[in-house]
Amino acid sequence: MSVKKKQSAPATERNRDAILDVLVREFRAVTSVLEIGSGTGQHGVFFAEKFPTLCWQTSDRLENHGAINSWVEDAKLHNVLSPLAVDVLEVDSVPGNYDAVFSANTAHIMSFAAVIRMFELVGRVLSVGGVFCLYGPFNLNAEFTSESNAAFDRSLKSQDTLMGIRDLEALVDLAGQNGMHELRRYTMPANNMLVVWQKDK
Repeated sequence: MSVKKKQSAPATERNRDAILDVLVREFRAVTSVLEIGSGTGQHGVFFAEKFPTLCWQTSDRLENHGAINSWVEDAKLHNVLSPLAVDVLEVDSVPGNYDAVFSANTAHIMSFAAVIRMFELVGRVLSVGGVFCLYGPFNLNAEFTSESNAAFDRSLKSQDTLMGIRDLEALVDLAGQNGMHELRRYTMPANNMLVVWQKDK
């Protein structure tokens, strides 16, 4: 399949270099990554190329597998794998062993019930000492960090009342309930953040 026919998410093109700068640090000791919500597959291919000794496992709901596979097959990389069928509301675990989990721009388009299930899934599949890197917009102290994020939240809720920017404190609590503690948080361009949790037990 040609590049012109592949689905492309402009936000992925804009944010991937900033995310890479963080992952270079956070993935220094990582050998296997599960990506939750691979979307178009662009992140998986881009990061797998940058980390040739790391195995990148894509995943998403079945309706997105065609888009992901078009990128994976075109890239012809040995270390990025075709997607697993993962709907966080329906699966309790996934095959494989992972010392990192990555997810970008997912928490605000899921229902909060799905966010809860995502953290439960991460807690199950992540090895002890492994890291969970979650990228996207987050509220701090139950407040929007910018007017653009407030407008984005209104736009999300106009599409589906279950969507919306999540309070980071609530996610920290969810991580704690699933055996993880917050390790670091990074301020990212366009009023986004990348938060890193580590599995304790």
